[in-house]
Amino acid sequence: MRAGRQRAVSSAEVVIAVLVVIALLPASAPVIAPLAFALLAIALLWPVQHGMQAFLPKYVALLATLTVVMIALLAFAWIFSWSFGRVGGWMISNAARFQQHYDEVRQWLEEQGIDVDVLWANNVGTASVVRMVQTVTTRLNSTFSFWLVALTYLLLGVMEVEGFASRLKTMPYPVARQLLLDGSRQTAEKLRRYMRIRTIMSIVTGLVVWGFTSAFGLPLAKEWGAIAFVLNYIPFIGPLVATLLPTAFALIQFDNWQSALTLFLGLNLIQFTLGSYIEPRVSGNALSLSPVVVLFSVFAWGYLWGIFGAFIGVPISIALVTFCRNHPSSRWVSELLGRDSEDDHGDDSG
Repeated sequence: MRAGRQRAVSSAEVVIAVLVVIALLPASAPVIAPLAFALLAIALLWPVQHGMQAFLPKYVALLATLTVVMIALLAFAWIFSWSFGRVGGWMISNAARFQQHYDEVRQWLEEQGIDVDVLWANNVGTASVVRMVQTVTTRLNSTFSFWLVALTYLLLGVMEVEGFASRLKTMPYPVARQLLLDGSRQTAEKLRRYMRIRTIMSIVTGLVVWGFTSAFGLPLAKEWGAIAFVLNYIPFIGPLVATLLPTAFALIQFDNWQSALTLFLGLNLIQFTLGSYIEPRVSGNALSLSPVVVLFSVFAWGYLWGIFGAFIGVPISIALVTFCRNHPSSRWVSELLGRDSEDDHGDDSG
């Protein structure tokens, strides 16, 4: 009886601890979010770093690895800024057309008895403009701080990988030692495969969207393809945004809802075919996450850490499920959240 009460108290303490950690996650974002990104980057880059250390001095190899990271980040940022910048420039150059559609919508709303001037006065004004500028400034500052902290974590972390592995192997607790060693190795393998598959499918999605919008006659076809490539790294949310943006532009460009609807259906067919049919067959059970868990990871971590949380949510869930699978007391978590644990073990052995 007493043992049962002790187990109940222990379970309650675990639940309370988990709830406290979840409550603290938003406040800890400036510190924990860059660390999460750095751990993901270390998992991806360590094979490169380790391979270069075979014929280069350690710190020269480290410098080369960081150079690869910076080039990749700058290339990704350039694609993002170029594509959205081109779309923004198109909007500015076609301001008259936007004004015409705005006037048509305004006239229709007034015919329905909705006073647009009142809505505009209540929602847009000097105060709202000031708030928007403050929000943009704050986001830029936080983004700069994020990358500075993340790169610092990455630099120190890559230098400590070998030392950390050596310390794990000398731990006096065999269960914890084996859990951390196997969990870290398998998580790194899964994350590398996840990002490799995600990158390939993002490139394919971008090329197909480019070809489809070009054949459809929509302006900025290359830009829509680039936007689809960038946003495809965020499951569910990214493809949805990459579908809605060109659809809205098609509605303005072609001046009829039939063309916009056709484009919308075509883009959704592309996203569904690539994301829900081809990609799961390419990845197999390597990720061992059910679609519900993937969707929940995107929305939950996006709510906690914003757009970066939506990007890093699936890798965090992959790490959680992988570590839980390596201990009997937590294996039920991986069986509950995953898809096929036996096949997944087979992947890890390769």
